[in-house]
Amino acid sequence: MDPLIVALIVLAPLAALLAFGSLFTVSQQTTAVIERFGKFVRIARPGLNFKIPLIERVAARVNMRVQQIDMRVETKTHDNVFVHVTVSVQTFVLPDKVVDAFYRLDNAAQQISAFVFDVIRARVPKVNLDDVFANKDDIADAVKAELTQSMDDFGYGIVKALVTDIEPDPSVKAAMNQINAAQRERVAAMERGEANRILQVKAAEAEAQSKALQGKGTADQRRAIVDGLRDSVDSFAKGIPGTTAHDVLALIIASQYFDTLREMSAHGKLTTIMLPHSPSAANDLIDQIRTGMLSAQAAGKHTG
Repeated sequence: MDPLIVALIVLAPLAALLAFGSLFTVSQQTTAVIERFGKFVRIARPGLNFKIPLIERVAARVNMRVQQIDMRVETKTHDNVFVHVTVSVQTFVLPDKVVDAFYRLDNAAQQISAFVFDVIRARVPKVNLDDVFANKDDIADAVKAELTQSMDDFGYGIVKALVTDIEPDPSVKAAMNQINAAQRERVAAMERGEANRILQVKAAEAEAQSKALQGKGTADQRRAIVDGLRDSVDSFAKGIPGTTAHDVLALIIASQYFDTLREMSAHGKLTTIMLPHSPSAANDLIDQIRTGMLSAQAAGKHTG
C-alpha cells in the first residue's frame, strides 16, 4: 500500500478530531474565558466560537445572570438584644470586567458575605431593637452602598440588598408579644368601659324620662279623679236639693268601697286579704280622708 495513502488514513481521523476540538459553543447569558498555555487571551461571547486545538482551552464559563446570595447575620443591638438579621444580596458580573470577576476573586459569595457581616455588625449595635425594625431599609441601603463600592473593583455589580428578616432572641420575642397583647387589652378595656358608661348614662336618662312620664300620668290621673268627683258632687247637689258635699262624698266613697269588694270576690284565685269590715267602714274612711285633708290644709297655712 502506498505510504501516502497510509498517512492519510492515519491523519484523517486526527485532523477531524482537531477540527471538531477547535469549535465550541457558549450559551446565552454566559461568557467563556479562553487561555493559551495558561495565559488569558480573550473572552468568548454566546454562540459558536473557535479556539486553537491543543494550544487554547476554555478555562471557565462565567454566568452573567443576576444571582442572589442569602446570609444570616447574628449581632447585638444597642439595648443588648441579640438578633439574627437575614440579608439577601442580588449581584451580577459586570460585562466589561469578566476577567476581574474570574481571576481576582476565588469565592465571590464568601467575599460578599464578609462585607455584609461587617456592615451589619457595624450599624445594628448603634440602634435599639425597635429602631432596627423601623430602619431596616436604611440598613439595606448601607449594605448596598458598601458592596457597590467594594465589589466594583472585583468585577461585580450590586442590583439590590434587602433585609428580609429580623428575628430577635425567642425570649425577647415572647416578651414583645406579651407587651403588645397587654397594650391591646388595655385599649380594649378602655373601649369596654366607655361603652358601659354610655349604656349606663342612656339607661339613667331613660329611667328619668320614664319616672317623669309616670309622675305626669299619676298627676293627670289624680286631676281627672278630682274633676270627676267635683262634677259628680255638683250634679248630685243639683238633682237632690239640700244635700251637702259631705253627703255626696260619703255616697261616692261607699259606692267605690262596695265596688271594690265585689271585684275582689269575683276573682277566686286572688290571695286572701284581711280587711276590717262593718257597716260604718265607709264613714270611718270618710273621717280619715277629712282628717288628712284638714291636716294638709293646716300644714300649708303654717308653711305660708
